[in-house]
Amino acid sequence: MRKNTTGLFILALAILLIIGLFIGIPYLMRQIISDTTEAAVAPIAEANAQVKTEVAQLLNPTPTIIPDPVTIIHEVRSLARLESIQYSVEKIITAEIAQGELDFLFGDKLLFVAHGTVIAGIDLAKMTTQNLWLEDGALYVNLPEPEVFVATLDNDKSYVYDRETGLLRKSDSNLETQARQVAEQEILAAAIEDGILRQADFNAEMYMERLFGSLGYDEVIFVHETE
Repeated sequence: MRKNTTGLFILALAILLIIGLFIGIPYLMRQIISDTTEAAVAPIAEANAQVKTEVAQLLNPTPTIIPDPVTIIHEVRSLARLESIQYSVEKIITAEIAQGELDFLFGDKLLFVAHGTVIAGIDLAKMTTQNLWLEDGALYVNLPEPEVFVATLDNDKSYVYDRETGLLRKSDSNLETQARQVAEQEILAAAIEDGILRQADFNAEMYMERLFGSLGYDEVIFVHETE
């Protein structure tokens, strides 16, 4: 009886061993194949990723700006400008390439918000001894005519607010440039129309009166060539 039990145990163990082999071998083979496949595909995937990166850099290159080490100074001038007033001006500029009823196909239009600065004053370098004279204890002063020193756009604050381009038209790259040029002219014209030169002359006289007063001239009279 003991021999039969031992034989059955050995038979059951053999059967379990055979079943384990049949179950384990396929799993082991699948694992080996998976590992081998991943090892074979990894270099290809890495190469593809590198190619994608190179293509992206080619299509969207990062600009490289290299300033020339050589600097050429064309002119050096001494300035004696009295900047007596500054205007900050905002203008709305519309620039368009109109095509009438076909605007929706071939038109190009943009709305440009321009912020600019205009600085005016007098150039003291233009004064000579003939511009100053004493008469009856008073100092007479004939200042140079006021002028605009700077009229420029503030690129950090200026921007295209809106743009409409026709379905069959490519945006004109020069349209914004032309809008900026017109905007700069309009900013200067607006400041002059508002009286920047007149105010610059008035402020310069106030400054020069205090300056001459500090030098001991109690009475300062400003005259103009038209007077």
